[in-house]
Amino acid sequence: MFPLRDDNPTIHTSVATFTIIGLNVAAWIFLQGLGSPGPLARSICEFGLIPGELLQTLAGETRITLGEGQYCYTDPQPNWLTPFTSMFMHGGWLHLIINMWFLYIFGDNVEDAMGVPRFVLFYLLCGLGAVAAQLFSDPNGAVPMVGASGAIGGVMGGYALLFPRAPVHMLVFFGFFITRLVVPAYFMLGYWFLLQVVSAIPTTGNASGGVAFWAHVGGFATGIILARVFCKAGRLDICRAKRGQAARFGERRR
Repeated sequence: MFPLRDDNPTIHTSVATFTIIGLNVAAWIFLQGLGSPGPLARSICEFGLIPGELLQTLAGETRITLGEGQYCYTDPQPNWLTPFTSMFMHGGWLHLIINMWFLYIFGDNVEDAMGVPRFVLFYLLCGLGAVAAQLFSDPNGAVPMVGASGAIGGVMGGYALLFPRAPVHMLVFFGFFITRLVVPAYFMLGYWFLLQVVSAIPTTGNASGGVAFWAHVGGFATGIILARVFCKAGRLDICRAKRGQAARFGERRR
């Protein structure tokens, strides 16, 4: 299932959401060279998070193969900025586009309920929650972790808590057959979270690379835990009104 849009209007301009999207795109252009092999590899090595390097479970300067003729070497001293910088790095065009699309769909409403400063802090804490989950699942990992997926997973968790019945328009793929459905947010986001958990379990302790599913799980769970706390006191009435509006709209659509 892939979300196309939601029927959940915003009241305020989504300053933080669009700024975060802009920062990710700027990092992709200026630090990752639009995905060119050399700049991409360097950015992943310099700004990506390597669990074993951060936790000092890897011995000395461990060589990590990224591709043919491309290597990272771990630093004996951990770089404590990588939990933040890794949130703005991506592994490819598709990785970037899908992440930014999900943030665009779900970030504006969560920001609307929290306000700009609280949403930014919420986003970063969700990203750190994602990092913590991935570190716990594979503390000896030698594969660089990059991407905004964990933080965006937290935004999705916050959305599921704050706007569970908001209608989400989906593209659903059944083999070669594609259809369009409107489902409540809790169904779409709950299904997404379940897929992450099921996919994460076999990867526990596996340093072979691939998708950091535990980061998705950790980010989503952090978002659910923090969302109500971060729903700005001055906008709690907006939060409640929007939840009621979305619920009524969803009931009419059924």
